[in-house]
Amino acid sequence: MAWVGDHLFSFAQWLVAGFTINCPESAETVMIDLREIGPTYYFAPPRIFENLLTQVMIRMEDASAVKRWLFRYFIDVARRCGPEILDRRPVAILDRVRYALGDLLVLGPLRNVLGMSRIRVAYTAGAAIGPDLFRFYRSIGVNLKQLYGSTETCAYVCLQPDGAVKFDSVGQAAPDVEIRIAGNGEVLVRGPMLLKEYYKRPDATAESIDAEGFFHTGDAGFFEESGQLKIIDRAKDVGKLETGSMFAPNYIENKLKFFPHIREAVAFGNGRNFVCAFICLDMGSVGNWAERRGIPYSGYTDLAAKPQVYDLIRECVEQVNAELANEEALFDSQVRRFLILHKELDPDDEELTRTRKVRRGFVAEKYATLIDALYGGKTVQHIETLVKFEDGRTGTVAADLAIAEAKTLAAGEVRKAA
Repeated sequence: MAWVGDHLFSFAQWLVAGFTINCPESAETVMIDLREIGPTYYFAPPRIFENLLTQVMIRMEDASAVKRWLFRYFIDVARRCGPEILDRRPVAILDRVRYALGDLLVLGPLRNVLGMSRIRVAYTAGAAIGPDLFRFYRSIGVNLKQLYGSTETCAYVCLQPDGAVKFDSVGQAAPDVEIRIAGNGEVLVRGPMLLKEYYKRPDATAESIDAEGFFHTGDAGFFEESGQLKIIDRAKDVGKLETGSMFAPNYIENKLKFFPHIREAVAFGNGRNFVCAFICLDMGSVGNWAERRGIPYSGYTDLAAKPQVYDLIRECVEQVNAELANEEALFDSQVRRFLILHKELDPDDEELTRTRKVRRGFVAEKYATLIDALYGGKTVQHIETLVKFEDGRTGTVAADLAIAEAKTLAAGEVRKAA
C-alpha cells in the first residue's frame, strides 16, 4: 500500500464505483489467487505481469515437445494479429481462422491458467512496461492498458482509449489535463489532479511546480503524430554516448527483462563509448533451466557464476542487440559487455524502490568497482557486498564475477540482414 496506485484503484475507486476488492496472499501466490478469484478488472504493476509470464515460460519448458510446438506456433500467430483482433481492426480471414484455432487450443487455456479468462480490462502503472511484454498480453486477448501518472498527479495524466492502444506510448492526455514538453524534453503537466504541495516541504514544492502551475514530472518524452505521449525514460537518466547518440537505459533494460531468465537489468553508458549492463537472474526460471540440464548449484551466487548460465544470458543480450541495431536512434546502444550480479537487487538493500524500480544512482555508486571493471577491459572482478537480512541482521556476500562480451552488429551487417 506504499503506492498511490493501490490507494486510488483499490479503496478510493471502490467507494465511487462499487466492486469487490481482492488482494493476493503474497507475490508468490498471485497466479493461484487469480485463478481462484477470476477477476473482471485487474490492476498490477509491470513486475507482476513479468512474473506471471516467467511462470508460464517455466511451465512450458517442462511441457512435452508437441505442446511446446503448439505454444510457439500459436503465440507467433497471436503476436501477428492478436492486438488487431482485440481492437476490432481488419484482419485477413486466414489469420482469423488460425487465431480462433489457437484460442481454442492454446490461448484460451493460457488465459485460464493466468486467471484472466474473465478480465474485461486490466491496467498497469507504477513503472514503464516493456513493449514486448505489453504486446504479449494483448496478443493473447487480455485487454491490458497502461496508465501514466505519478503520486503527485494521483496516477492521472494519460489514458489509453479502446481501439487506440499503442505498445510504445502511454496514451492521450486525460480529461482536464494539460501536457507540455519542456525544451530539455521533460514532460510537464497541469490539471485538477495535481498535488497542492508537499507536506511541510515548501522547498520541494517550489522545485517541482513552476510559476505557471505546471508540475515537472522528471520524465523525458515527446508527442507522436497521433497525439499520444511517448515516455523515453527518466529525464535525469537519459544521456548520450561519446558518439553523440541518445542513451535511454530504461528502454534497454525493459527489452532485457522481457526474457524470463532476466529479473533485473541495469544499463550504463552515459558519457561512455559503449554500453555495459548488470544482469540479475530470475532464480525460478534459471534454476529450473539448470535442473533440467543436470547443472548442480548451491544457491543464487553459485548459479550466477556458472559458464552455462553466462552462455544463456549472452543469447538474450545478443537478441536485444539485434533489435537495437534496427533502431536508428539506438543503434549505438547495443550492449557490448555484461556481468551477472552475485546477488539479487533488493529493496531492503536500498537498490530498488518499493515498487521495484532500480535506484540507478545508488546502484552505480554501490557497484562502482564493477562498472570500472566493465569499462577497464577486465575479465574477472572480485566484489564484497553488505546485505541486510529479513530479521534485521547484516552480512557480506563475496564473489569473483566473470565479465562477458556480447556480439554487436555493425551497420553493414544490419543492411545485409534487412
